[in-house]
Amino acid sequence: MADLEILVSELPTLIQSLKLIIGDSNEIMGQIILINNAQEKLRNIKQLIVKELKFENAKNSAIATLPRLATIPMMGLVDPAIADKFGNSKTKITLADLQSKIDTWIEWGYFLQAIATDILSDIQLVNQLNSDINHPSIPNAFKALADNLKINLDGDSNILQRQVQKISNYQKELLQFQQKLNHIFNTIKTSRSLLNILLGVSAFYGKSSFALEWLDDDHELIISSEGNFQELTNILNDCDFFQEQSSALIIQSGILKEQAEQALKKIEQKISNDATISQQIKVVPKFSTQKIVRSALAITSTLLILGFCVWKIKDRSPQLQQINLSLTQEGSAFVPDAGAAIAKFKSAQKLGMVAASLVQKPPHPLKVWQQAQNKWHQAIILLDSIPHETSVSDQAKKKLAYYQMNYKSISQRVLIEKNAVANLESAKKLAIEANLMLHNPPNSLLVRQQVQGKWQQAIHLLEAIPKSTFVYIQAKELLPIYKNNYADTGQI
Repeated sequence: MADLEILVSELPTLIQSLKLIIGDSNEIMGQIILINNAQEKLRNIKQLIVKELKFENAKNSAIATLPRLATIPMMGLVDPAIADKFGNSKTKITLADLQSKIDTWIEWGYFLQAIATDILSDIQLVNQLNSDINHPSIPNAFKALADNLKINLDGDSNILQRQVQKISNYQKELLQFQQKLNHIFNTIKTSRSLLNILLGVSAFYGKSSFALEWLDDDHELIISSEGNFQELTNILNDCDFFQEQSSALIIQSGILKEQAEQALKKIEQKISNDATISQQIKVVPKFSTQKIVRSALAITSTLLILGFCVWKIKDRSPQLQQINLSLTQEGSAFVPDAGAAIAKFKSAQKLGMVAASLVQKPPHPLKVWQQAQNKWHQAIILLDSIPHETSVSDQAKKKLAYYQMNYKSISQRVLIEKNAVANLESAKKLAIEANLMLHNPPNSLLVRQQVQGKWQQAIHLLEAIPKSTFVYIQAKELLPIYKNNYADTGQI
């Protein structure tokens, strides 16, 4: 019995070695050897248990008991997600039960060895795994993108042009990030082959690599990376989360780009006006200190919002890992209206996903931006109405902060699109008035000067329409026509 107790004391180390780390394919063969060694030691323990049971049965005595593995050092460090892999620390287990558990551990080792062998036999899969470890994980890649949006809108036209180009490149990176997220999500969710699913997980974790740890009670694979344990469904939830946040960054970067373009236009327009002062009657827009202050406040608030987003992301993983557990463990027998709270939370998530998908690949008509704004608003109302005593209340509060940020961003985008539409309509109205005045007598010098002033106002309105807006294409088509009419009126 003493030899058996000594071997049992080694169980925590043996069980912890029963995992397969997937990252560098060159290390997989070494792990197969470690798993095989652990299995051999488990078989030795099992043989001693069989002998002990035969001895006890021969004496017609009660079956001896051994303490659960939690009494052995290091068991307090086990993550709850894989607690079942080690056993319950508060009860005792019979030798027969321990024997059965050892059989389960040995079978898990065979499962890992089979996966490792399948991976090494697929050259394309090996090449993809080796490629993934050269790229950052999705969480780290997003953090880098969020930290990288630092735009300086102060300076001359050269600085502003560089900033506009920087934002354009940044938006391309965000779109590539979202495409990768979609690929990972679809691969994990729709693939029937475990190896294909592991490719999606590999792309998600990248340099961080990951390990196959255990199967939970529902036979769902539990995966660890950098000390965090997740089920596959949690990774899918993470993909949804980063899609929402990257969509918010796209909106924020679009606002910053428009502000930079507007500032650049004002500088260029001022230079042009100073160089071409003439006797023509012009309606030149003057810079207002009040407008500049409002613009500066808008830029500052935008950067603060981005800072808030990045700060939230740093402490994101534990929150996301608990969402699914909270939703599945919530019971109406313990919390009043638990079902309603869960339904509201899920409905809010769906609304958020719909809102985020609506604004993908801008520009969009004003109506689309308003639809997305309405979806965010509905989601906020649902989250805000979830009672504090429900287990999803903490997740609802955190999600509410993100949705409020997105709603504020989308509201700014709606305002920009509204102003663009208003500028286009005003320019068209001025063009109609100019044509009517020019073709109706008396056609005096004063009338022609007024006509030219209307064309000038219309041109300024069209030039003020940001490139990122839906009506910019119409403005771009009308602009040369209006400029020709302005020039023709000057010649008359």
